[in-house]
Amino acid sequence: MNRVTSVSGRGIPLVGNDIDTDRIIPARFLRCVTFDGLGKQVFADDRTQAQGQHPFDAPQYQGAKFLVVNRNFGCGSSREHAPQAITRWGIEALIGESFAEIFFGNCVAMGTPCVTAESEVVSHLQKTLMETPKVDMQLDLERMQVHCGDFTAPVSMDKGVQQMFLSGAWDACGQLVAQADAIKAIAAKLPYISWSRT
Repeated sequence: MNRVTSVSGRGIPLVGNDIDTDRIIPARFLRCVTFDGLGKQVFADDRTQAQGQHPFDAPQYQGAKFLVVNRNFGCGSSREHAPQAITRWGIEALIGESFAEIFFGNCVAMGTPCVTAESEVVSHLQKTLMETPKVDMQLDLERMQVHCGDFTAPVSMDKGVQQMFLSGAWDACGQLVAQADAIKAIAAKLPYISWSRT
């Protein structure tokens, strides 16, 4: 099981409420057969409009592991391509005021923690990242705290989801693989399943 207990690295501030999944990954990129390459297209239209000034294009934020957002991030359509694009760009955790429910669920299914914090905390983190882009951050999922330089603040996540990350139970495919022998044993007893080697 792939336990997620903490994430460390630098962060990207992305200011704005109600950033929807069509902005995260425009619909024209949904025709892909796999998610490979989606990271290059994350916020494609926003980045084009910003003419190189979007945080995801800024040299100082390249290689960042955290995305710090505001309210209702990931709203709109339920496309799982949105968290896939963010993660494939390199983001390993999101901190925000709130997340759209389906976007949040898609992130959990990929092992990408999304934690919430008070608006004052999020604003402080975003301001710090704008002023000091190279500052180190750490998300501690056991203590439910975020550290940013000398600043420490509490973050929130549903207790059940927190335990999924800490135990590795978020990884549904991993659980199936780990129980492969037990699954085969039960399947062998079922009269309506026959195993074929072809």
